[in-house]
Amino acid sequence: MIRALPRSWTLCSRCLRKQVQIRRLATAVEPGALSSAATAARTYSPTVHTNPAAAKEDKTLRDIFDNPEVWKAFNAKSHAPTAPRTGLFQNRDLTSPAGFQAYANRTLKKARALVDKIVKAQSHEELLRVVKDLDRLSDLLCRVIDMADFVRSTHPTQGIVVAAHEAYGLMYEYMNILNTTTGLYEALKRTLENREVVEQLSDEEKTVAKILYKDFEKSGINLPAAARKKFVELSNRVAELGPEFVNGMAPQKNVLKFPSSKLRGMDPLIVRELTNKGTLALPTIGMPANHALRTVEDEEVRKEVYFACHTSSKKQLGVLEEMLRTRAELAQLVGCESYAEMALGDKMAQSPEAVLKFLNALSEANKPAAVSEKNILQSIKKELGNDTPLQAWDGDYYSAKLIQAIRSHRRSPDFLSSYFSLGIVMQGLSRLLTRLYGVRFVPRETSPGETWNDDVRRLDILDESDGHIAVVYCDLFERQGKNPNPAHFTVRCSREITDEEYLESALSGDREDDGMASARRADGKLYQLPTIALICDFSRGDLSKRPTLLNFREVQTLFHEMGHAVHSILGRTSLHNVSGTRCATDWAELPSVLMEHFAQSPTVLSLFARHYETDEPLPMHLITDRLHQESLAEATETRGQIILALLDQHYHSSLPLSRKFNSTVVFHEIDRAYALLPAGEGTSWQGFFGHLFSYGATYYAYLFDRAIAAKVWKDVFEAEPTRRENGERFKEEVLKWGGSRSGWKSLAGVLGRRELEEGGERAMVEVGRWGSDLK
Repeated sequence: MIRALPRSWTLCSRCLRKQVQIRRLATAVEPGALSSAATAARTYSPTVHTNPAAAKEDKTLRDIFDNPEVWKAFNAKSHAPTAPRTGLFQNRDLTSPAGFQAYANRTLKKARALVDKIVKAQSHEELLRVVKDLDRLSDLLCRVIDMADFVRSTHPTQGIVVAAHEAYGLMYEYMNILNTTTGLYEALKRTLENREVVEQLSDEEKTVAKILYKDFEKSGINLPAAARKKFVELSNRVAELGPEFVNGMAPQKNVLKFPSSKLRGMDPLIVRELTNKGTLALPTIGMPANHALRTVEDEEVRKEVYFACHTSSKKQLGVLEEMLRTRAELAQLVGCESYAEMALGDKMAQSPEAVLKFLNALSEANKPAAVSEKNILQSIKKELGNDTPLQAWDGDYYSAKLIQAIRSHRRSPDFLSSYFSLGIVMQGLSRLLTRLYGVRFVPRETSPGETWNDDVRRLDILDESDGHIAVVYCDLFERQGKNPNPAHFTVRCSREITDEEYLESALSGDREDDGMASARRADGKLYQLPTIALICDFSRGDLSKRPTLLNFREVQTLFHEMGHAVHSILGRTSLHNVSGTRCATDWAELPSVLMEHFAQSPTVLSLFARHYETDEPLPMHLITDRLHQESLAEATETRGQIILALLDQHYHSSLPLSRKFNSTVVFHEIDRAYALLPAGEGTSWQGFFGHLFSYGATYYAYLFDRAIAAKVWKDVFEAEPTRRENGERFKEEVLKWGGSRSGWKSLAGVLGRRELEEGGERAMVEVGRWGSDLK
């Protein structure tokens, strides 16, 4: 699809009131709570609060997640039969399925009027408004697109899902029309070519203008008509091939058959389930095959299973190679040598060459630890009576033996989850963010119709200076039909609502306000508040006997997703296109990965981790044991990710345009050069690498942000992870900017290293060297 306006449509809006005022919280916040919040932050402790309102909210926060009866009583208003019904997220239109169509139509009317205004801009004053108007246009579309996209993937009611899907399709179709509307591109071009106008734009407006201009050109809008038609055809073909590749993952062999006697070591219950008349039929995709690789003693059986699990169907490889070839043609049509060059121009990396230098530097930094891990597994294989070299199909098996040996030496069972009830962890997140940034979570009762399920908790985010700054909806419990993958959705981002917009709306009589939260900050400016949804799938357990208890990996997951939310919550930009997480792909994961480091810190855990029954603090040796266990194959896993990132770069180079291009040949060339346990000849695992479609030359980004997060943690936070000055430093240099500032400048600022400000290949290599600190 062509996406010439915003780069990622993940946001929506609340705008204007006839009488603009600061929205007050319908919570238990007492009159003096906001003014005394700064004092509370400075004197904060895990169990004692000098601010009575904050202390009450802290306790309520735990109780509403841990005790269903408390939540039911707290949220009684949403069940009251006489209470007025509001729409989803308090959006006035979304009180019924038909509301989605009304909301989309009303937004389309506004968008068309705005487009007409932009394309006619000629005078100095009109051109001064073009960037803000394009940004407002982007926000208008996102109000519907992102709201509808979230609802259609989350809401349990089929009628509402269908209505949201139709609204999404209507707006997305209009977006694609805009992406080929040359008048918008020409108006932006006129603006950027007028030196006097550019000099009057703010730095943020200049950044957004450059982003939009690049997006327009990447969409082929400046091409001659015939070439533009070809661009649309190629883009549509990629859009067809991508889902076909992701959904078509299949091995060349679907089932392997063995005499059941050869599966010694495997769980007898699984063996019995798969065996008929002495022959075991093993599916090559899914849990049984993975279990076999970890447990079967016979190396030849493991080898056969490994080969089957890592060899894609020929049809799947054909789809992949056509997709890569089409992307390469698309890139060359807009004047780029490769799809990677096209994709990376607006990223921190800037070029494929810089990415390759980063990955090679990271590979060198990673190699000693990865070799050490391999040697440990080799020694275990030898101790168990097999002196042959370790092979790719041995990795899972001997790693499982290592973990088993460590567990057998534990003197006590693992009951770590008893210290991490869901309410306790949410309480801990609020306490941490209060200490670092001066913000806290305030539970708020929901209105009838505001949420998509009664289990969804609403939290309002209070800042000690700016008051109400964000709304977070927490849908954290499992339920039938719910997608089990944890996720963060920015349903709507923050954006300044200018006085000019307010007056324009008031004079036209058009209702701009959709009912969602807005507030004035301490500087007097009116903002629509970011609206965020956090989705997890935590097991309920028997809540009548005990609360939901999280294992440590789930604790880390919740911290990670909250890191994304914090990026949106603490962003301080005026424009939609650079708000919060709307930044370069290879910068967006930094706040979330950094939060995983906080989740592992004894100092941070001491703020909240307590036994759900006895209230005893967490014995820190339990965390030490768990982290040691999780780190056993960490370097090996990182090396595997390096290989996949390299593969992504080579596949999105100009190679696919060669008649001799063979994705399997390229896979084995990279694997032999970098893997410590090369894949067996003839395998073709690339057919299972679904991220090749969704990431497209940016798969390196997560490794890149992991390396940066490890460095920021080590240099800024590790010694004093809850110190306010450290949090302010990260907020001022990174979080508040969203995507309005170069990631390199933010990184240079937070680390105090000016030599990194301009980025480039040297800086990419330097980040690669930090890879030895990856955790």
